[in-house]
Amino acid sequence: MVEANEHTAKMERLKASVDRRIAEAQREKGLLIVYTGAGKGKTTAALGMALRCIGHGRKVAVVQFIKGALDTAEERALKSFGDRVVFLRMGEGYTWETQDRERDTQFAQQAWAKVCEFLSDPSYAMVVLDEFNIALQHDYIQFNEVLPVLRNRPPMQHVVITGRGGPAELFEEADLVTEMKQVKHPFRNGIKAQPGVEF
Repeated sequence: MVEANEHTAKMERLKASVDRRIAEAQREKGLLIVYTGAGKGKTTAALGMALRCIGHGRKVAVVQFIKGALDTAEERALKSFGDRVVFLRMGEGYTWETQDRERDTQFAQQAWAKVCEFLSDPSYAMVVLDEFNIALQHDYIQFNEVLPVLRNRPPMQHVVITGRGGPAELFEEADLVTEMKQVKHPFRNGIKAQPGVEF
């Protein structure tokens, strides 16, 4: 009985703390969200958020840097929502596959130009920059060009950036940063990428 009473008291304190934070959180704004880290799930998390926006009847743009050569089921699924989704694959593949810095830079610059169009259009509730951190890491795009564009986007527009790494200045600017940590991965045990899990 003592244990049950202690649990109830603990949950009451927790509820009071959560209720207080909910009451204090009254502002709304377009969020800058970053999913980074070596673990799997960064793109999956970003596209899950895009799906939420679509579910609310809002428009979403997804621009894939780097891994744009891959045909994925999530692209087909999101495009099935018609004019509520723009999904652009704008790279030629992972950098270790292409091995052509000049071409990779050219494709990344083209993708960034499209992103800039979306970030100036308030009709898009969310813009996803998939693997953008990789483009920044390899200096295909200079971060000093990026920050002013992010800051000047429509006030209620959400931006989701994915990819390993990323500059400290981006993390500081962001409203939410989640680092995916790899604990275990099937690829390390010789299991190949499979439909419905990786693509």
